[in-house]
Amino acid sequence: MATFEIEHAEGMRWVKVKLVNDDVRTERGALNHMKGMLAMDVPWPTFKSWWVSLFSDESLVRPRYSGTGTVYLDSSLGGYHLLKVQRGEHWILDTKSFWASDGEIKLSIHREGFLTAWWADQGWFWYKTSLQGEGQVVLAVDGPVEEIVLENDRLIVDGPFVVARTQGISLRIKRPTKSLMSYWLSGQARARVYEGTGQLILCTTPYWRQRMQRERASDSANYE
Repeated sequence: MATFEIEHAEGMRWVKVKLVNDDVRTERGALNHMKGMLAMDVPWPTFKSWWVSLFSDESLVRPRYSGTGTVYLDSSLGGYHLLKVQRGEHWILDTKSFWASDGEIKLSIHREGFLTAWWADQGWFWYKTSLQGEGQVVLAVDGPVEEIVLENDRLIVDGPFVVARTQGISLRIKRPTKSLMSYWLSGQARARVYEGTGQLILCTTPYWRQRMQRERASDSANYE
């Protein structure tokens, strides 16, 4: 299997992938540079992948690097999390959370329910990357993560803080309060409710440089 390392310098983080007669899939446009006897190709997408790309911001056409050498991916003010996927597990990733994976990991598509997509302001179609197999996956995250296990339990979050979950956990969008009056007085918008049995990867606190960059981008957009 490929060997993944997360390196950092000057507040930036990036992923280094070592390959020995192996292969790795990455997010589209993630390559910074590579060294060694490596070849890049792009597996031809299925008709379903092309169709999904019309309604989603999720990239489903992902390059593959194979051979022996080292691949360096682009740096970020955010962070990365190494997820070990066990045989029999089926993970659903939040939009734009996929960064790279072992060649043994099978990538596919998951669609959230129509009402869930609508109340999450994603339109009627909300497609996400799902994966299964046995190997490692690199998730693009804003900051440190927490791994949570639910057993017929519920997790309510006030934003897109869950970057990955196993298939046994469902997602709904609802008011965090019981009554409309409490909803108006609380100042809390619609919450994301995760319920069932399985695992979640939660990221609630971004690295401070990442947060400052987003606040500056938001301020610039408001002035335009």
